[in-house]
Amino acid sequence: MAKETVEALIQGGKATAAPPLGPALGPLGVNIGQIVAEINKKTEGFKGMQVPVTVTVDTETKSFTISVGTPPASALIMKEAGVNKGSSTPNSAQVADLKMEQIIKIAKMKQDVLLGADMIHKVKEILGTCRSMGILVEGKLAQLTLEEVNKGVYDEKIISGKTELSAEELKELAEEKKHLQHELEKRREEFLAKAKQIAGDMQGKETKEIRKKLEEAGIPEPIINEVAPKEEVTAKPGEKK
Repeated sequence: MAKETVEALIQGGKATAAPPLGPALGPLGVNIGQIVAEINKKTEGFKGMQVPVTVTVDTETKSFTISVGTPPASALIMKEAGVNKGSSTPNSAQVADLKMEQIIKIAKMKQDVLLGADMIHKVKEILGTCRSMGILVEGKLAQLTLEEVNKGVYDEKIISGKTELSAEELKELAEEKKHLQHELEKRREEFLAKAKQIAGDMQGKETKEIRKKLEEAGIPEPIINEVAPKEEVTAKPGEKK
């Protein structure tokens, strides 16, 4: 029984018969429309994200199976939080807040690849990713929420598997997100003003000295790069950069 495998990266819920799927599946004589419809059904929960999909076709019977991978946990967290990126300084600036239900939802979506032996341990893995991205959970630093999980505070909720939020909870999260974004922008302006002052006081100094001083002052790297861009290394004749 001969089998052919087609792998593609598609946008969740938006697969079509166009490339990359159509041209790869066409020669196999399968019902492309049926495959596309099933892929979209399986990936509907990943709208707005790139999802790895594998279609395995039996070339004799024309039957097929579809397996869908999942985006990285960080991408799922950003989707739930409604942000485009995590914090560049997660220890001092937080960009969004999530409820435990959302963490459980992400853990369920990634459960096949997470290392935890049970859902509680899988939730803890997702919380670890939230911590590194500057995402609050239940209105507090993810590390503090993780400590509460270790104490069993959320055992009942995690075991119940509840993943849906009420309209009131969603509204609360949206308001918290606005507040965090405002604070983040305010903090950025403060860092930028401080960085410009330091750079101005060191006018005439080498860029590497200015960057070192900015780092010592605790200025985040993105702002350092904005105020004192790294010097491009010029290659010597005959050398590659």
